[in-house]
Amino acid sequence: MAILNSLDELLYSVMSWLIFYPLTLWRTLRNPLQMMDYAHRELGDSEDQQYTDTVSPPLFLLISVLLAHGMELAFVGDSPLVRSTHGIDALISDDTSLILFRLFMFSIFSLIMATWMLRRRKTALAHDRLKQPFYSQCYVAAPFALLLSISATFAHFPGEWPALATVAIMVVAFAWYLTVQTRWFARELRIPAWRGFLNALFATGLAMVILALATPFLI
Repeated sequence: MAILNSLDELLYSVMSWLIFYPLTLWRTLRNPLQMMDYAHRELGDSEDQQYTDTVSPPLFLLISVLLAHGMELAFVGDSPLVRSTHGIDALISDDTSLILFRLFMFSIFSLIMATWMLRRRKTALAHDRLKQPFYSQCYVAAPFALLLSISATFAHFPGEWPALATVAIMVVAFAWYLTVQTRWFARELRIPAWRGFLNALFATGLAMVILALATPFLI
């Protein structure tokens, strides 16, 4: 009975994603800053009352990575990273390890943004202080990850149009992400928009440099 009850909860949780994931994605794309505030507020509620009408931020990021990976499998097949056995690619031997690796990569963006915000506020790093901006950042990292992964999928197709689609989607992803981060830094630090943009650009660039140094690829 315990196993059946666990399966019952698991089935409901997975099926509920069909409703709450699109809803969370729409709300994040439409009002990203409001969703970041929402992520912050929900952490103040009891655990069973958190994120009752959305998908929690880390889970939202995970589902986005899973969705992008499913699209890659459907249109391209196994990723070259899974088939390769050279260098760090040898550590990625199946879809599960690839998904976990990509989740780690996009989580780096959330971690760097949250940490940079605390440093700019001159706030001491602590688990409870870092968790709040990190959860907020996971909401906006999810659409960013989804768009970048879709652009990477298009890059596998030959021809001019897939190449143009790859570049266009990537530009849209970075433009949206930097715009949201600019507004967030400007609002949270109470600074002009141009300084918010510099903070967003620096934190994004720092995250990309860390990933580039850690691995020979980003996607």
